[in-house]
Amino acid sequence: MSLTPIEAAAAVERHACPKCSVPPGSACRTHTGLVATKYHTQRFVLVPKLAEDLDVLVPADRGPGRAWEPGPAPAAAGEGVDAELLAAVAPPGAAVIRVGYARCSTTGQDLDVQLKLLAAAGCTKVFSEKISSRRRTRPEYEAALALAKQIREAAPEGVQVVFCVSEMKRLARNAAELMTVAADLEASGIALELLGGPLSGVYDPRGPGALLFAVLAVAVQLDRAYIREKTLEGTAAAAAQAGRHGGRPRVIDDDMLTAALALREKGLGVEAIASRLTIPAGKNAGKHPSVASVYRALAAADHHTT
Repeated sequence: MSLTPIEAAAAVERHACPKCSVPPGSACRTHTGLVATKYHTQRFVLVPKLAEDLDVLVPADRGPGRAWEPGPAPAAAGEGVDAELLAAVAPPGAAVIRVGYARCSTTGQDLDVQLKLLAAAGCTKVFSEKISSRRRTRPEYEAALALAKQIREAAPEGVQVVFCVSEMKRLARNAAELMTVAADLEASGIALELLGGPLSGVYDPRGPGALLFAVLAVAVQLDRAYIREKTLEGTAAAAAQAGRHGGRPRVIDDDMLTAALALREKGLGVEAIASRLTIPAGKNAGKHPSVASVYRALAAADHHTT
């Protein structure tokens, strides 16, 4: 259980008990009119985070074993949540509240397509960022998830909270991580909606789509591995056929290195050599290489000839 006993009690007591008919805010009671030692199962299963627990004990401050008396009504839904923000993402009477998340890996990629899909799906609050899924910390994702959980705690009963993304690979980089995210959302009572791909729609972990979701999660990981493998193969083929290598152009190419070696043979120091060389291409084209670059190039040449 991810909640402390006091937090679990507060969560349970937001619901009336179907078995002993106590109102929200009160501990369960026995048929003899005493405070029960633990909450009735029919009641704590209404809290998603507690649905699979074997039992939830009544905290000592509720007075288990004493004569039962009604407790104070729980705080109104939404307390602790910024009222203005909640109103923006949860308009009055809404049956479904969607929190969207968009992500791409590099600054050169565009988020517009994802943002348009999320807006068309009815997401009233969307978080987006340009960051690799390999990064352990994704600030906007964490903020989106935190808001969804906060709304779930504050939203009235009967209102569905949905975490919405354009496709599965926007959430995780491998199958294990994707399944962990899905389980975390489900445990918090939040639905996961995928807007595209073979499993588009709201994911139900207890429904017939659960197995397909697991299979596709593995497919996402395999797809990433395939793309990486083909990229490496293409880079190797280009290097073998035309001498082209991926990455930035070298600061000191073969012609510059030949000139640097010749200048060193004449007795010039590294600083003097650097001042006589000119970078031929790249963003520093026309400039002199740094002294450190010349040192590295000469050292590499010496190592190669030994």
